[in-house]
Amino acid sequence: MRKSIALLLFLFFYTSFQAQILDPVQWKTSIEKLKDNQYNLVFEGIIEPQWHVYSQFTPENGPLPLEIVFDNTKGFKPVGKATESPYKKQYNDIFEVDEYYFENKFTIKQKIQVTAATKINVTLNYQVCKEVCINQDKSFTFSLPAPEVATEKNTESTPGETVIPTVDSSQIAPSDSVSTTLQVSTPKVKSHIEPKQDRGLLSIFFIAFLSGFAALLTPCVFPMIPMTVSFFTKQSKNRIAGIRNAVIYGISIILIYVALGSVVTAIFGADALNALSTNVWFNLIFFVILIIFALSFLGAFEIMLPNSWANKVDRQADRGGIVGILFMALALAIVSFSCTGPIVGTLLVEAASKGGLAPVIGMLGFSLALALPFMLFAMFPGWLNTLPKSGGWLNTVKVFLGFLELALAFKFLSNADLVLQLHLLERELFLAIWIAIFGTLSLYLFGKISLPHDSQSPFISTGRLSLGLIVTAFTLYLIPGLWGAPLKIISGFPPPLTYSESPYGVGSSKGQGLETVIPDGAKLGPHDILAFTDYEKGLAYAKSVGKPVLVDFTGYACVNCRKMEDYVWSDERVLSILKNEIVLISLYVDDKRSLPESEQYVSKETGKKVKSVGNKWSDFQITRYKSNTQPLYVLIDHSEQMLIESVSYTPDIEEYRDWLQSGINVFKNIK
Repeated sequence: MRKSIALLLFLFFYTSFQAQILDPVQWKTSIEKLKDNQYNLVFEGIIEPQWHVYSQFTPENGPLPLEIVFDNTKGFKPVGKATESPYKKQYNDIFEVDEYYFENKFTIKQKIQVTAATKINVTLNYQVCKEVCINQDKSFTFSLPAPEVATEKNTESTPGETVIPTVDSSQIAPSDSVSTTLQVSTPKVKSHIEPKQDRGLLSIFFIAFLSGFAALLTPCVFPMIPMTVSFFTKQSKNRIAGIRNAVIYGISIILIYVALGSVVTAIFGADALNALSTNVWFNLIFFVILIIFALSFLGAFEIMLPNSWANKVDRQADRGGIVGILFMALALAIVSFSCTGPIVGTLLVEAASKGGLAPVIGMLGFSLALALPFMLFAMFPGWLNTLPKSGGWLNTVKVFLGFLELALAFKFLSNADLVLQLHLLERELFLAIWIAIFGTLSLYLFGKISLPHDSQSPFISTGRLSLGLIVTAFTLYLIPGLWGAPLKIISGFPPPLTYSESPYGVGSSKGQGLETVIPDGAKLGPHDILAFTDYEKGLAYAKSVGKPVLVDFTGYACVNCRKMEDYVWSDERVLSILKNEIVLISLYVDDKRSLPESEQYVSKETGKKVKSVGNKWSDFQITRYKSNTQPLYVLIDHSEQMLIESVSYTPDIEEYRDWLQSGINVFKNIK
């Protein structure tokens, strides 16, 4: 009877531990036959609810992107980058980059060119996350015939792509693929899921609308408002007709700019635009373009469309009727191009980096702001008397926009530098450039310096003074960033804090002089917590100082690991414990450094070969604690026994502190 009870208890605890091994993505594979001995290797992923997988296009310094790795390319060669089904995009304020991810279901297609009969072994490396993250690698095998055989089989096929069910998930041998989804329960950890909200298009619309309003206040557009409205009210037979014509005029402006956004999307395509956002050449080209726009606004030269275009459109506008009004709107777009062109170009650049319908939405917001005054002033002509008179203040607006263009240009240069990891434009230099730009803008607004086309005035207006004070305050806000201030207002524009000359800011002595007291195998981790990255050395140190061990299974690309460090570990109640009462061992499961050949082995738990440092710690986590999710926090004693049940992502500071304290109390009682 006792043996039976013991067996049942063993099975219960074994099942509970096994439930920690999560596999939220189920894979199906197939082969698509294309032309000229080309095939698509198709990977279809089905993701459990609330989980998401990161795309292969997710930018550097962010979450771990999906990666396709071939064991060898004998008998075939990959053709270009793999294509993906549409993904979602959201800014990640932890890594300060955009992240691209899939939910529910997605498809990856890798085109290959076959040169001989071959067996293709391919591995997908990817990260799947919700409140925890899992770094997965799944292997698949495809068998393809020699080119001549493939040609014979294709003689009876219809033109175009033909799906050949040569291989699917049911045909892959267990030794070649670990693709079975385990039906398991969720670990006994409180769920702290943060729903993602895609607000990209809304933000693009809002920014574009403000940009359209700024374009209204330029010398090329503002004087056109009273002139155009007066034309419609005087030339129309009655007030209602004038209002109708002005509304048609406004709608025509919207149609012209939305058509421009549609053309950009149609030419480049939504996916191509999205992929461009992390392309080095894309960022460098638009850095140059924005510099040109900025110089134009600052008065160096004017960007104008050919006069012949405006003349031809003006002749068409004389035709009258709806067609004539449409050409009047087109004439406005052409004549005002020297002012609106740089703004429209900048918007399209920013929208292009978002992808999808962003260029269309951007042009809708811009044109709506541009068209509304013409329609509203036609409905209420008396308002025209309240408009300020044209003058030098219009050129001030233009110069102000030029400085903004100049500052934004360096964001694109920074993107290219981050992707290439050249460290030429690190955080300190980027902030110094912005401080110089906005500091100079402050001097301009206060009238200390002048530019071409400025009108001389013995005083500055109240509005210009107010704007100067705002810019000066912003400039002063940037300065502490040189000394390590996070500058949350502009989060995402400068390079991250980790991409800098000094991790603590220029001139800081923080962290200096501590090297002599840092034990072998340790480093200063987040918030200067002493952290070991070598398990054995960390355990030995804990024994020597008589403290319990906090094993932190983490990852460089783990979002919620960074959230825990930034928002929970930074709290003084938690930080004091981490610095003084425990020994921290941080094991990075996505560390790509290769293990020496003599230390590589095949895991008894998963059957996979452990080749890298990250593989080693991931296998250690799975084997020892029956879990494959990060973050995972385990408190152990010197004999490596758990002091208390492990926890995962726990953003509640009090809850995490109480968990730490409970484990420490257990350790003290067994000493």
